[in-house]
Amino acid sequence: MGDAIEEAGVPAYRIGLVASLLEVSVDTVRRWADSGRLQTRRTAGGQRLVDGVDLARLAVEVAAERDVDDHERRAASVASARNRLPGIVTKVTIDTVMAQVEMQVGRHRLVSLMSREAADALRLAPGVLATATVKSTNVVVEVAEVS
Repeated sequence: MGDAIEEAGVPAYRIGLVASLLEVSVDTVRRWADSGRLQTRRTAGGQRLVDGVDLARLAVEVAAERDVDDHERRAASVASARNRLPGIVTKVTIDTVMAQVEMQVGRHRLVSLMSREAADALRLAPGVLATATVKSTNVVVEVAEVS
């Protein structure tokens, strides 16, 4: 059995996956369940499952509660993009015209191609905190198969 299952057409997730998706610890998810903030049910084997709809609701709540540092507030006030991903630069490869910038955003690796001039102006280098901003009408959404 994987981390996601489907019963009666409703997806449900084990708390380890829930914690990973919300970028919190498993203990935090357990505390939320114990306090009633997150509804869970138990499998026949005793494992806790979180209904997909409840997880979606909580994900929106958690995202809204996260503190936004001053840099992000300033940037958000002058940009229309809503998908802001704070992370750390891990690698910068620069040639005469272009730069490839790699970032670690949570558990995700993000790669951006930009002009060398832009990378130089931002002083991008490994270890620099940065925020990747995504604005696109071409975003592919995939769904994992559930058993």
